Amino acid sequence: MHINQRLTREFFARDVLIVAPLLIGKKLVLGKEKDIFTCAVITDVEAYRGVEDKACHASRGRTPRTEVMFQTGGKIYVYFVYGMYWMLNIVTGEEDNPQAVLIRGVEGITGPGRITKKLGIDGSFYGEDLTESHRIWIEDSRGSFKYTTGPRIGIDYSGEPWKNKPWRFILEP
Repeated sequence: MHINQRLTREFFARDVLIVAPLLIGKKLVLGKEKDIFTCAVITDVEAYRGVEDKACHASRGRTPRTEVMFQTGGKIYVYFVYGMYWMLNIVTGEEDNPQAVLIRGVEGITGPGRITKKLGIDGSFYGEDLTESHRIWIEDSRGSFKYTTGPRIGIDYSGEPWKNKPWRFILEP
């Protein structure tokens, strides 16, 4: 099996503002049949931080949709938008402190909807445990990666100060 340097529960069970920038340059791995794997370097992410963050789904309360966000980090939170796209998020933090990182770009693919479509990620991944799964996980990568920060995209509805928090992290070329 291909699993090398899989990120651990301890990696994910930290504050989203620590985990999100550390995901830049890591490898998103999808296991396929017959030991064929797809690897994509993470290049662009956004942090969503708890019930106080008006851009975070958890700010609207604990629901069946957001339940996985209230679990200990390392799980997948996917949701469907615009009737056509799945959004891939990585849950971070401790239990009952809902946080997640939206995967917005991987090497060669920009846009969270394009990523899930190209990689075949759908609602069946909801709640998948990245620390144990044989079909999706994140691996460490050697070296450090430089990134820039900026405001998150498409969250004007959240108002100030949330819409302008520099919680987007983008790999520098």
